[in-house]
Amino acid sequence: MKFIENIQQITELQPDYLGFIFYEKSPRNFEGIIPELPKGIKKTGVFVNEYLEIVISLIEEYQLEAIQLHGDETVEYIQKIKKHLPKVEVIKVFGVKDEFNFEVLTPYEEVVDYFLFDTKGKERGGNGVTFNWQALQNYNSTKPFFLSGGIGLEEIDELQSFFKREESQYCYAIDVNSKFETKPGIKSVEKIKKFKKILVKKS
Repeated sequence: MKFIENIQQITELQPDYLGFIFYEKSPRNFEGIIPELPKGIKKTGVFVNEYLEIVISLIEEYQLEAIQLHGDETVEYIQKIKKHLPKVEVIKVFGVKDEFNFEVLTPYEEVVDYFLFDTKGKERGGNGVTFNWQALQNYNSTKPFFLSGGIGLEEIDELQSFFKREESQYCYAIDVNSKFETKPGIKSVEKIKKFKKILVKKS
């Protein structure tokens, strides 16, 4: 999210998490004041290989309840965040294309709250295309994960098929972004409302 009016519109749809990107290279980079969010919506900061001190400072300044780490952050890096701010949820992102070595997740098991699987592409997120969800058949963890990467209204049927498969049992959340935008940082209220309504109805 980026603009106050749009933030207020989307909060009316009661998402579980609302993301704010703190990455200067992103067209969605957030600067400004985050309005007070309704209870139950977790204010989430998105970072990419940011200096630890800056991450901690922004968590405190904006009172973030969760962070998504989209870079090459190490286990030690996350441990330091948790030491300073133990209540903050940490979501560690990994890029996937057609296959993925899930063994790389093992060292992170004890320090993150969730994994997030996004499409591996040119950008560190927001590429607008899905990855091959069949790769998740090899998921060997019990850690809940977010499914991300180019998910929009066109993927509803594919999502329903995915939810019926064994590998979806640890899917905790669906992360949506670029396919619901009218331009970077502005989300279509109607599209998200429709997505949520259809998904709930078909579940």
